Amino acid sequence: MDSIDYYNRYAVPYYEETVDVDMTEVIEPFMELLPENAEVLDLGCGSGRDTITLEERGFYVTAMDGSEEMCKLAEVNTDQEVLQMTYEEMEFDNVFDGIWACASLVHLTDEEMRDVMKKLVLALKTDGILYFSVHKGNRDGIYNGRYFRDYSKKELSGLMEEFPELELINIWTTQDARSGKTDGQWLNVLAKKTEVER
Repeated sequence: MDSIDYYNRYAVPYYEETVDVDMTEVIEPFMELLPENAEVLDLGCGSGRDTITLEERGFYVTAMDGSEEMCKLAEVNTDQEVLQMTYEEMEFDNVFDGIWACASLVHLTDEEMRDVMKKLVLALKTDGILYFSVHKGNRDGIYNGRYFRDYSKKELSGLMEEFPELELINIWTTQDARSGKTDGQWLNVLAKKTEVER
């Protein structure tokens, strides 16, 4: 079962587990870097929790998720249309002032991660801000019906060096904010798209 099948099947329990999680610690630094009235992509929006937070701050949010069932739940929660689209289908070019990818890149293989990162760079405007988070650890395989690829800080730093268009602002570690998951850790990345001389 791939990750989209998983989230289609378990959309309701996943929604209930994540919809009320307090993400202030990581979303505040992201929002502070965005211009007023920024256009933001909530990539893998899940329950739509962070879409609501971003909109309350005055940003214009495109919520997107690959799972049809998650999109339905997020539409009810956010009271807005949610784009059902996989990463492979993404074709944005110079559209967003910010991309918020909270826990949405954790199921990508190394090759898929690099393909998606290329698309995210393309989707950002110059000076656009990228946030993404991945599990800190050493898993690389199928766990509980889904593929997971965890990272060390060193591995993430190496990944970011492959994308000279992205100026790294910070990589930092946070505890898992979900109830009962406090032993897990996340690596958070903030980066800014700059003009690179070709």
